[in-house]
Amino acid sequence: MNSNGYPASSFKIPTVKFTKLFINGHFVDSLSGGEFETIDPRTGEVIARIAEGTKEDIDLAVKASRLAFDHGPWPRMPAVERARIMMKWADLIDQHVEEIAALDAIDAGKLYHMLKAIEIPATANTIRYYAGAADKIHGEVLKPAREFHAYTLLEPVGVVGHIIPWNFPSIMFVSKVSPCLAAGCTMVLKPAEQTPLSALFYAHLAKLAGIPDGVLNVVPGFGATAGAAICSDMDIDKVSFTGSTEVGREVMRAAANSNLKPVSLELGGKSPFIIFDDADLDKAVELALMAVVYNKGEVCAAGSRVFVQEGIYDEFEKRLVEKAKAWVVGDPFDPNVQQGPQVDKKQFEKILSYIEHGKREGATLLTGGKRVGNKGYYIEPTIFSNVKEDMLIAQDEIFGPVIALMKFKTIEEAIKSANNSRYGLVAGVVTKSLDTANTMSRSIRAGVVWINCYFAFENDIPYGGCKMSGFGKDSGLEALHKYLHVKSVVTPIYNSPWL
Repeated sequence: MNSNGYPASSFKIPTVKFTKLFINGHFVDSLSGGEFETIDPRTGEVIARIAEGTKEDIDLAVKASRLAFDHGPWPRMPAVERARIMMKWADLIDQHVEEIAALDAIDAGKLYHMLKAIEIPATANTIRYYAGAADKIHGEVLKPAREFHAYTLLEPVGVVGHIIPWNFPSIMFVSKVSPCLAAGCTMVLKPAEQTPLSALFYAHLAKLAGIPDGVLNVVPGFGATAGAAICSDMDIDKVSFTGSTEVGREVMRAAANSNLKPVSLELGGKSPFIIFDDADLDKAVELALMAVVYNKGEVCAAGSRVFVQEGIYDEFEKRLVEKAKAWVVGDPFDPNVQQGPQVDKKQFEKILSYIEHGKREGATLLTGGKRVGNKGYYIEPTIFSNVKEDMLIAQDEIFGPVIALMKFKTIEEAIKSANNSRYGLVAGVVTKSLDTANTMSRSIRAGVVWINCYFAFENDIPYGGCKMSGFGKDSGLEALHKYLHVKSVVTPIYNSPWL
């Protein structure tokens, strides 16, 4: 046992095995020889030096991916065989759960026990979900006017560029790659520069599973270089991006200015969490806190605008503050810890600056607002009351454990406040009234509405937003279809007795 009581055998952090670019089935140095450091947010210390991909490396990866799509076996392989290889890949992930979980914990500051028990097994199951769909891709037979017979084919879009964020390195990786593979596409993926370790490990396992060379390429690097190269590459047929709205604009601009490639964007959020007087108060408090502090608030779907009906507001506020004060922040390898460090120094300082801004705007700081300890990037769960809807802390995506608490009277007021945002990713509603639930779910402009639950993610449930939260889905069969295009085939019918 170590000093915090955690079993030493489970606590052991693995050696980082893969630090190079993965191009055409091999780990290689970057052409420039450049490297960057990936940092442990628990301490601010360097974990490893990673090969830094730039435009020239992206060009090589795209060339390999193009060759694999145009002439390789993957798009031409029977779908059941693609599924078999994907299933093997998922099994290999199951065999390395502890190692992958440790990589994401040291790279992203995520809770090791949550990764090991939930997130990493979920990545394997996501692969299995789309593997099961691979041999069920089919078009439709059409009945056009009179002398024609027609049908549609669903074909892979081609070479796909994926750019993923740092908050869920494993889940984001498989949510992009799995449907893309099932569709028969090839791809180049750039992980976030803050969290490249698990992506490179997944590439290694994909090779072991039998995914052909060139089908999956992983090129760590920075957005301004490697990411920009993906978006502007003339030989990439589609880009799928998850990240900030500001960068999403740049992705669309580069795609339009190059070969007009289609894009799908899962962007920011400032989601409303709405609690009515009839709510189960204990459940509402638990959900409201979890909706913001889960994954240290680094969740695009965080319910950071909390609206509480006036009849229960005072009691709700009291209980929420008590629960937040009891929340345990610390080393993500400690099983008793509920919140680890923010991903890096930049994000840490950004969150603290928003907290200071909230104070200056006149919001009341009820609890939190400070760093925890003097080493690493830990921040207390933070709750503001007396928040006005036009305040920066109520409008901007903070991406940290900060709650903006507001009061409302009527359902009409709740609907207006919920929609008073440039974002439209998700929303949460807590009520015992079916009428209220139905009215709210129909009235809120968001891609997902959770009733009496939150963060209810499942592979079969489409996930994605509207307004400035982007477009396109990253779950469900809709995610598979965004990597397919529809081809119509029409033939004449000669000597038809109906003519």
